Amino acid sequence: MADQIYIPLLDEGVDVWRPVPAWRIDQTRYILLRPRDYDPAAETWAFPPGSVVEVRTRQIDQQSTLAAERLAPDSPAAEAG
Repeated sequence: MADQIYIPLLDEGVDVWRPVPAWRIDQTRYILLRPRDYDPAAETWAFPPGSVVEVRTRQIDQQSTLAAERLAPDSPAAEAG
């Protein structure tokens, strides 16, 4: 079963965090899954589905939650970019 982490959206004008499903790899790394409602034309994710991201705990909407901080060095997206 997938966990839920938050990723930042780009080009929103304000800080916007989107909850996304992700599989846990280890304590600090997750692979982002593609939700059914994913539409890259409607919102720009900081890290696309399939990316391996490193997470940290952040306060989002006054709750402590896991949020993507950066691409992990072994992410396919990091290798492509």
